[in-house]
Amino acid sequence: MAAAVNTPTPEIGTTNHTDDGYDKKCIFCKIVKGEMGTELLHNDETVCCFRDIHPGAPHHYLVVPSKHVGNCKSLGKEHVPLVEKLVETGKEILQKNNVTDLSDVRFGFHWPPFCSVTHLHLHVLAPISQMGFMSRLVYRLNSYWFITVRNQKKHPTIESAIYYNLVYN
Repeated sequence: MAAAVNTPTPEIGTTNHTDDGYDKKCIFCKIVKGEMGTELLHNDETVCCFRDIHPGAPHHYLVVPSKHVGNCKSLGKEHVPLVEKLVETGKEILQKNNVTDLSDVRFGFHWPPFCSVTHLHLHVLAPISQMGFMSRLVYRLNSYWFITVRNQKKHPTIESAIYYNLVYN
């Protein structure tokens, strides 16, 4: 294992990141490394997928970068290929689990401060038609707290959220 980098930062004083992109205090980094006993549905050098512990739909998966990346507010234009890989992996996991109606699926991120883990994670939910009242609220389409990933040009996208973050924050 790489030596810990202990570089001061204005936000937290010191960081818990190692040279290989691992944050010792991050639960998702521990899951990716296999330290938590969580079943990994997909794991490669770029992304990892596992089930959400509090599912909001019959199929609720989290797709995360294998290396620690902050929440969606920390994304820049260089992260667009990573976000696309997260979505593609989510679609592959859905197909492996016999979810073929992608019109009844939601892909998205919680916008800070409404995310409980600061490691970037894409929520993949299906079928959205079977989500309960609270899940429909928590994972509400393009709300202030949940940014969805859409392919259609007429709808807001994570790319527009990244652009907003770069320009206005």
